[in-house]
Formats: sequence, structure tokens, C-alpha cells
Amino acid sequence: QDKAKLEICKLNDPPSAETVKDMIKYARNVIEEFRRAKHYKYILCLTLTPLVELLEICELSLDKMGAVFEDSNVYMLHMMYQAMGVCLYVQDWEGALCYGQKIIRPYSKHYPSYSLNVASMWLKLGRLYMALKNRTAGVKALKRAIAIMEVAHGKDHPYISEIKKELEDH
Repeated sequence: QDKAKLEICKLNDPPSAETVKDMIKYARNVIEEFRRAKHYKYILCLTLTPLVELLEICELSLDKMGAVFEDSNVYMLHMMYQAMGVCLYVQDWEGALCYGQKIIRPYSKHYPSYSLNVASMWLKLGRLYMALKNRTAGVKALKRAIAIMEVAHGKDHPYISEIKKELEDH
């Protein structure tokens, strides 16, 4: 699935091989820069300012990479996932949901049918929908997470019971 994971934008004038190579190099560097920044800013202090800076790194790199890469490209997905994490941390539920909605379809394509990565994303989406008072979408997303987890963990796993209870409580 390498081709699907490294998908390039479908443009009338496709980017050159050199442009793609340069963007992959940029993506790898920005991912490493983000990891370093995240590490140091968490150690120094967990104020909103460093977290806003982390989100800006994600958004700027997504804009730049988006000129060459499709949203389903693994480099794009990585940065969207990081941005979603920052949004969750600062309790920006709408922002987190927006990133999660962009991530779920490519995750479902790239990962096996019963991947816990996909289940985890459905679980996050379900909880975000519930927090934003969209019960219908929340229930649907949580049920998708449960369906995957029942195959991966077994129907009697305590985590599945916990999510089912969560559904009943809403």
C-alpha cells in the first residue's frame, strides 16, 4: 500500500519527482522538529502559549505539504493526528473533531479491517461528537469502535463493557 500511503495531489500539472522528494524531506524534518518542540515545551511548562505554537507548526506544515500531498498521505496524517492531540489537550473539541474527521477515512483504508488504531480513532470521534451534543453521530462512531474492538479484544473485554456503559449513560 506504499503508493496509497504516499499519495500525491492530483493536479493538472503534477509535481515533479524532485518537488515530491523535497516535500518528503521537509515532512520528515518538520515531524522531527515537532517531536523536539513538543518534548521541550512539555518539560518547560504546559501553558497555552507553547501549545498554540505546536498547533501553528502543525497547521503551517499541513498547508505547505497539502500543496503536494493528498490528505491520505502518511505525512499529512501524522501532522493531522498531532494537531488533533493538541486540540484535545486544550479542549478545542471542534478543532479536534475536524482533524479526526479528516483522519478516519484514510486510517480505515491504510490499516487492516480490525485495527485498534482505527477503533481508537472511532472512539475519539464518538466521544467528541457526544461532547458536542451530536448524539446520533456519537453513537454511530462508538458502535463502530466497539465492533472492531470486539474482534480484536473479544466481546467480554472490560474496555468494551466500559464503552457500552458510556453509551447507555448518554
